[in-house]
Amino acid sequence: MPSRVLRSALMRCTIVSSLIGCCLLAACATPREPQRSLKDPDQRPRVLATFTVLADLARNVAGDRLKVESITKPGAEIHGYEFTPSDIERASGADLIVENGLGLELWARRFTAAAGDVPSVTLTEGIQPLLIEDDAYAGRPNPHAWMSPQRTEHYVDQLVKAFSSLDPDGAPTYRANGEAYKLKLQKLDGELRQALQSLPKQQRLLVTCEGALSYLARDYGLEEAYLWPVNAESQITPRRMARLIERVKRDQVPAVFCETTVSDRAQREVARAAGSRFGGSFYVDSLSDRNGPASSLLDLQRYNVKLIREGLGTSADPTP
Repeated sequence: MPSRVLRSALMRCTIVSSLIGCCLLAACATPREPQRSLKDPDQRPRVLATFTVLADLARNVAGDRLKVESITKPGAEIHGYEFTPSDIERASGADLIVENGLGLELWARRFTAAAGDVPSVTLTEGIQPLLIEDDAYAGRPNPHAWMSPQRTEHYVDQLVKAFSSLDPDGAPTYRANGEAYKLKLQKLDGELRQALQSLPKQQRLLVTCEGALSYLARDYGLEEAYLWPVNAESQITPRRMARLIERVKRDQVPAVFCETTVSDRAQREVARAAGSRFGGSFYVDSLSDRNGPASSLLDLQRYNVKLIREGLGTSADPTP
């Protein structure tokens, strides 16, 4: 009797072992799914932009064919952004990284290398930049070219080209989306020009913290003065402040401004010392959050021009 029980137990063990072996063989024979499908059910090519403004542009060109994200969040200071291990992990699974160039993202080269040399496109490649005129930084390019609707059309063309190379089947869609968005930029250019031409001739000095609105000022006939040139907030000195205070006093500038991604403390002191007022902060390097006043590049431009008009002239809004 015991031997019969033993034989039965041995047979059951043999059957179980065979089943386990078959399962293991089946698992080994079945190819693993790509890593992206395990982490992300969205199978569209993934595009990462270095900051929110470029992500907005990219989404307008990509439509529904690509998944576009921004590496940095709304409100982030992008010049000296410190990327994180999670940023690198996201980028390592991307198909394309979109960057501005002209020295804006000082971290971009290190980032793409850390992510495994993901392909990238530089949207200002081939553009003729404005040069910084500040003594210490003279001759360096001002990277904020997207602040000119006219120059942003070049960004769109670069995106169309890069996306068509990434996804050739979608090329007609990218071209159509790009042309549609360029029409919006041309309409915006007319709106901003009309809105700013009414500023009095003696009140066309745009005073900001960072020299980030140079392209907008050049397009629409404004002068510009600022506390520090691009990416040099640490270079605020008593001499710079005194020089700007004197300029604001001399030209009787009614309002001075700052940018949302940097501290406005020094500029508020300029306003107080010069007998001017602080007129608010512009969105330049970052969009607002979804519920804010600058959740797209088009809204960003309209918000900024409204702020300029309220500070330097009439408070009427540009045509929406």
